[in-house]
Amino acid sequence: MPERGFAWGLYSVVAGNQDLGREAVLLATTGALDLRQQALVFDWCQNLMSDDQRRIFAARLQKGIADTAADNSIAAVRSRVFAAIAIYDHVPQTPQRELERVVRQWWGGRMLPALKSGKSVIARDDAYPLWEMLHAIRDNTNIDLRETVPKFFKDFPIEHLLSHYPATFDGPDNQYRIGLSPSGEPDLRMAALSRAAELEMVALDTNAAESQVLQGWLMHDHFILRGPFGAPYEFLWANPYQPGLSYNLVPLIYHDADFGKLFVRSSWDEDAQWFGVFDGMMQMFADGHPSRVNPQLDTPPISLTSATICFAQRTRKFRLKPEEDEAVFLLGLDPRRTYQVEIDDEEMFEGQSDIGGILELDVPRGKSVGVRLREAADR
Repeated sequence: MPERGFAWGLYSVVAGNQDLGREAVLLATTGALDLRQQALVFDWCQNLMSDDQRRIFAARLQKGIADTAADNSIAAVRSRVFAAIAIYDHVPQTPQRELERVVRQWWGGRMLPALKSGKSVIARDDAYPLWEMLHAIRDNTNIDLRETVPKFFKDFPIEHLLSHYPATFDGPDNQYRIGLSPSGEPDLRMAALSRAAELEMVALDTNAAESQVLQGWLMHDHFILRGPFGAPYEFLWANPYQPGLSYNLVPLIYHDADFGKLFVRSSWDEDAQWFGVFDGMMQMFADGHPSRVNPQLDTPPISLTSATICFAQRTRKFRLKPEEDEAVFLLGLDPRRTYQVEIDDEEMFEGQSDIGGILELDVPRGKSVGVRLREAADR
């Protein structure tokens, strides 16, 4: 298996297989495992170690914390948290300092201010290590970092769901739902971790409405992770007895004005069209593949049934005929800029674009109308 320390240690502690646990310990002592897997093996299999092995292993994890202290990526911080928790009963001073540094300095002083200011410091692919860390910190310290920015964490599961491309991908062991990526190319390892992250989200808060919808998304057997990389994650996190709600109840439009993100689907079918605005990039998914969209081109408005997308970076006049319940979004505007909007037979009004230059308009439905836009004078 690609992550033998994680897989063998998990199997050993669940099945009581001491022989495989000793194999995991031996593997960890060779230096072949990353810090995360070393911490898991020590946490799950230390009862199979001698006193000397535990002492040497704890020193190794302590050194791993020090050696990676300058790495502030979410994955690296997660691994240090795992290591600190694993050796807490052996050398408590180092773990206590590290956990305090993560909670107060890294999260409270670095990540939290960035999130509150609308910076996308948590990428989609960071979801799995982030939720691993949230679980570990809450379960061992009773500190729930989600409480520091509740709206972000409340919205995240739905954003994660809507940020999948519509079409599924047939892998060698199971089918995958593919999450957005700048390249648009399917990465099955990241697709497996994306599903694992969703399983983590459900496990962390099973009663939340967002978790119940996400569980409904997860309860399809042909997406169960069966390959050598994904199977341990599925075994660790999946709860097939947890009831779920149909994801078809989720709106086809997700707009987060705080971070300037927009995801639109034409339907929940696999042949649906999809449009995404994220991290300064635009993508369109149609005919089975994603493609980048250049907002500087004079692209005509795109209708995805649930919403019409207008590219307003160069064009400021549009002729639209939205259907009932069809939203209208103008893209490519200056961030957080006030604009005057004129709509045929309507009074002029002002609207402000979000941090990503997105402006949602309330346009009369069921008839053809002209829309004109211009920047409001600075006050």
